[in-house]
Amino acid sequence: MRVDFILKRFGIFLILIWVAATLNFIGPRLTGKDPIRTRLMKQAIVGGYVQQGMEQMAAEYERKFGLDKPLWEQYAAYLGDMSRLNFGPSISNYPRSVNEIMGDSLPWTIALLGTTTLIAFVLGSFLGAVLAWPRSPRFLQYLLPPLLTLSAIPYYLLGLVLLYVLAFRASVFPSFGGFAPGSLPAWSLPFFMDAVSHAILPALSIILASLGFWALGMRAMMVTIQGEDSMIFAEAKGLKDRTLFLRYAVRNALLPQATALALALGEVLSGAVLVEVVFGYPGIGSVLYNAIKDFDYYLIQGIVFTIVVSIGFATLVLDIIYPLLDPRILHRRA
Repeated sequence: MRVDFILKRFGIFLILIWVAATLNFIGPRLTGKDPIRTRLMKQAIVGGYVQQGMEQMAAEYERKFGLDKPLWEQYAAYLGDMSRLNFGPSISNYPRSVNEIMGDSLPWTIALLGTTTLIAFVLGSFLGAVLAWPRSPRFLQYLLPPLLTLSAIPYYLLGLVLLYVLAFRASVFPSFGGFAPGSLPAWSLPFFMDAVSHAILPALSIILASLGFWALGMRAMMVTIQGEDSMIFAEAKGLKDRTLFLRYAVRNALLPQATALALALGEVLSGAVLVEVVFGYPGIGSVLYNAIKDFDYYLIQGIVFTIVVSIGFATLVLDIIYPLLDPRILHRRA
């Protein structure tokens, strides 16, 4: 693999990050909303009166957050902060910083989405491979309609159904939050078991909804692989069914699945936003939802920028290592 190819891909990655960061800066400001005055007005409404001197307070907070400067100065300061991964203070949670808030919520999302993505990938790919294999038991074909149905159901809709059936009606699992109210996060077995019980419903909704996607993708690739010359030649050699299935069919069909898995893991930070909102899960999706609701510029910028970087980095790594996964692909000069 040539060094110039890696440098070229890294340059494209940096350009992608710059473009995404610029759009990330412009997007919230196109709404025309004033985050400072919106926050102060909410506090005044909660207090039951309109606070005197609100304009002076808004002007002071704008100066503190740098929102009183010309747009080009805000943009230059924004790029400098993004390059240092310093996302500044949160407007709606001041004086807490965006880095602190993201540091508290990211582990929850990474644990939930990372685990569910890998489980759904393994189970879905296995089911898809078995369904497409002509020597599989006939009764397995009855799994295809449920998988098609599950692949068409959004995470949050399936989450609402599970919430109603398993939390409200059967009371099997907790219905809200990441842990029991009143408890504090700690590295202990009781808290870990409590967190797992609260994560089961959102995890189950994500796994069931994405299981069909992985299974159908793997099934389509298995059907394609079985018509290739390598499979026909292997069958003509009289190889065992197990060898044909694992070393020839599954091994080649997994390559496109690996591409989708890398991108899915890159998108883990984005979280299943609506699933986290439905279950009140303390992940990055719930934080992003509240930030958009409160017009918290800095918190939105920090979360979106981190998501873009994670997806771009996953794509960069995949593009570099893909020839190692599939030696038939070589990076050559066009």
